Amino acid sequence: MSLKSDPLLPDPASLPRLAAVWLILAAWPWVAPNDYLVSLGSTFFINLLLISGLNLLVGYAGQISLAQGGFFGLGAYTSGILSAQFGLSPWLGLVAAIACCAGVALLVGLPTLRLRGHYLAMATVGLNAILSVLFVGLVGLTGGPNGLSGVPSFSLGPWDLGEPTAFFLLAWVFGGVAMLGLRNLLRSRAGRGVRALAASDIAAACMGVPVLRYKLAVFALSAALAGLAGSLHVHQNNYASPETFSFFTSVLLLVMAAVGGFGRFWGGFLGALLFTALPELMRDMHDAELLVFGVAMIVVVGFLPGGLAGLRWPRRRLS
Repeated sequence: MSLKSDPLLPDPASLPRLAAVWLILAAWPWVAPNDYLVSLGSTFFINLLLISGLNLLVGYAGQISLAQGGFFGLGAYTSGILSAQFGLSPWLGLVAAIACCAGVALLVGLPTLRLRGHYLAMATVGLNAILSVLFVGLVGLTGGPNGLSGVPSFSLGPWDLGEPTAFFLLAWVFGGVAMLGLRNLLRSRAGRGVRALAASDIAAACMGVPVLRYKLAVFALSAALAGLAGSLHVHQNNYASPETFSFFTSVLLLVMAAVGGFGRFWGGFLGALLFTALPELMRDMHDAELLVFGVAMIVVVGFLPGGLAGLRWPRRRLS
């Protein structure tokens, strides 16, 4: 199948479409009625990094991970601790968060990705549990159940990027760069090799794809995006709570990636949009959010295997 005919790849017009969407999103701080909604727009970009990275791993490479919430927290605490406890620049904390998450992913993936089946999924469940215990247990560093407070905001010279509009533009840039990078990766030779993994490891190896290397690279990249999202999250809120990075968060991220569309370029975007909007729309409905997420997953599995991004408008018949 050629690149142009593959429905799972961004089509040739996706670059101008992506640019148009991002230019429209840039206007959000000036049309939003208050700072809270501007901050919610920043949260959308953070969720986009999380779900797009997970979509790359699960949707394109066919590897199941249930530790995206744990990597999210690892990135947040790494960046937050270095800034709040050791006085380092948040920018250095951001780089450290990305490197730490990618390094942990490599350490976990190196033994488990050599195996077939769902061993990676089981390993990531255990990893998420270990990280959740550490977030609570290392009270001297993380603040324990009370969370990590006193985290400074990003700044650029004399400009404080903690102000809602400034932080929105920062998250907007990171989100746009991530989407552009994923687009270019998927259209590259390496991207074709990654997609071959989802079909069959053996077939991919016969075609000359370095299976283990590609699996490790995608797992590390997915974790690195989660680490970047975690760093942005902790410096946006100036606080990190262990409840935000639980195993339940990893499950919800996987559900939203499926609802958006596994293996679809815009799947992460749509999944992040829902993941950001639904909790706000159902804030007064208590546990209804869980019900909606569960129903959404059942509908996707049963009727929309391509997710929202896989929907196609019916074409009008010519008389």
